[in-house]
Amino acid sequence: MYRHRFLQLALDAEALRFGEFTLKSGRQSPYFFNAGRFDSGARLAALAACYADALDAAKLDFDLLFGPAYKGIPLATALACEFARRGRDLPLAFDRKEAKDHGEGGRLIGAPLDGKRVLVVDDVITAGTAVREALALIRNGGGLPAGIVIALDREERASDADPRSAARAVAEEQGIPVVAVARLADLLAFAGESATLATERDRLRAYRARYGAAD
Repeated sequence: MYRHRFLQLALDAEALRFGEFTLKSGRQSPYFFNAGRFDSGARLAALAACYADALDAAKLDFDLLFGPAYKGIPLATALACEFARRGRDLPLAFDRKEAKDHGEGGRLIGAPLDGKRVLVVDDVITAGTAVREALALIRNGGGLPAGIVIALDREERASDADPRSAARAVAEEQGIPVVAVARLADLLAFAGESATLATERDRLRAYRARYGAAD
C-alpha cells in the first residue's frame, strides 16, 4: 500500500517528525513534515514511486509535469524519472522565483507548456499562495492545469473563517483535483498500527479535533 509505504519512508528519512512544532499559521502542531529531508537519490526515487502509485490510483489525465520552485523542482524531476522507468516519458517544466532578464529570459524552464495538460507536483499546500502562482504561470504559458499532486494533506482548516482545508479550497476555486499521497487520516491509521507511535496517535486526534477541516 503506497500510503503506508510513504509514511514509513517519511519517518525513516525524518521528513515526518513528532513533537511540538510552531507552524507558519501560529498553530502548535504535534507533527511536522519536511520534504527537504528526502535528500538522497534513493530516498527521492522511493518517494517518486509513492507519488506515481497515488496518481495511477487517482486515474488522473495529464501529459506534462510542472515543479514549482523550489521544492517542487526535485519532486517533479524524480517523478518524471519514475514514470520513464515505468515506460511513460513525460515532458517536464519548472519555474524560477525571479524572471531572468538575459538569455532566453522569463520564468519558465524546460518543456513548452502550450496546449499541454499540466500536473503540478509539490510537497504540501499550506495557504495555497504558491500553488495559485504556479497555476497562473502555467495558464500564462499556454498550459491547461489538469491537477495537483502533493505528498501530505494535513486536512486542517485553512483559517478560522474557512472550514475547508487549503487543498480543498484550491481544488474548488481552480476547478481541478488535488491528489495527496497520504492525508492526516492515513497518518492516524499509521500511528494506530505502531506501538512506538501509540502516544502520538492521541495527540494527533486532539489536534484534528481542534483544527481539522470540515471536508
